[in-house]
Amino acid sequence: MHNIPGSLSRGLILLLAAASALGPVAMQIMLPAIPVVRERFMVSTGTAQLTLSLSMLSIAIATLIYGPLSDRYGRRPIMLTGICITVFGSLLCMLAGSIEWLIVGRIVQAAGGAVGLVLARAIVRDVYPADEAAGIIATLVMVMVVMPMLSPLVGGEMLVRFDWHSIFYLVAAISLVMLVAMFRYLPETLHQKVNFTGVGSMLKGFATLLQSRTFSAYAFNVAFVSVVFFSFISAAPEVMVSVFNRPPNEYGYYFIMVPLAFMIGNYMARGLSKKWGIHRMISMGSRLSIVGICIAIGLQLAGFHHPLALFTPIALSTFGNGVSLPNAQAGAINEFPAMAGSASGLTGFLQMGLSSIAAQLVALLFNGTVYPMLLLMLAAALISLWSFTRVRR
Repeated sequence: MHNIPGSLSRGLILLLAAASALGPVAMQIMLPAIPVVRERFMVSTGTAQLTLSLSMLSIAIATLIYGPLSDRYGRRPIMLTGICITVFGSLLCMLAGSIEWLIVGRIVQAAGGAVGLVLARAIVRDVYPADEAAGIIATLVMVMVVMPMLSPLVGGEMLVRFDWHSIFYLVAAISLVMLVAMFRYLPETLHQKVNFTGVGSMLKGFATLLQSRTFSAYAFNVAFVSVVFFSFISAAPEVMVSVFNRPPNEYGYYFIMVPLAFMIGNYMARGLSKKWGIHRMISMGSRLSIVGICIAIGLQLAGFHHPLALFTPIALSTFGNGVSLPNAQAGAINEFPAMAGSASGLTGFLQMGLSSIAAQLVALLFNGTVYPMLLLMLAAALISLWSFTRVRR
């Protein structure tokens, strides 16, 4: 029996941070390989894209489930189970002899990887009071951003040096090491187990949230900001190979500037939100996102078909997203303080659910140019701003 700790060691906090990044890393490390997988299995771009879009949908659904399960059975057993599922999904991907089995493996892998996204923060909140927890959660978020930022670069280099299977060997190895470390060092932190009140009660809570015009406005702003980002990362690897005629591993190097810009925007939001207020920050960030996408479209129309002409303005757009997203998330969760957990889970579900649809749609619309991707991003950015203006009215 594991006693509830009064604090978490620095090593355990870093382990929880790595667990929170496991799902996004497993999802994004394969991005450079999608064009290669399409050629290997001789399938359409839309079919190959299912390896990304359905894994995103899997994360969306899993995030709704892990929270209530951990409240009922404890953080430790659910965390260990989720990582086991990640290992099993990675093995399925390694052994996949067809695109269908690869897609199944990716769905299972993503469902397992989502456990850290949900439970790492819950474990920190179990142990620390709100003011201390905020600083530690900031560390989790930083690792969760940096590790996926580097994963396409690692995936691209492994793709060039070995083959696409090696990517899943790496994810399986990381997951296995994490499983052993969690089994050895992770204590149970839940103070009191809560009986699961049923799916009906959970859905009723979600319906209450969606009936609020203010919550919906914030939540859909968050969701469509995420659609902008995931539309880009799902289509950009194919654009690099098919439109710019660049090797797959180059994507990872150009991609670094995109999440880096998001991190800078996020840092700016933390410093200015209290001074300027969340409405002003959301408005400024949403408009910057639109400007960046419009610059990217203008440069392509002007004939600048170099990766920098695409990634640099999109980095400006992502900077805007980094400014608006944390403020919109705060607005969504603060609208119903007594339902903060449900609000967070539903907002995350809308983010990943709508993003998975966008990721598939951008692949189906791909016509050998950058325009379907950029126009879908522009539409999402405009909807995110429109969603926010509903609050102002």
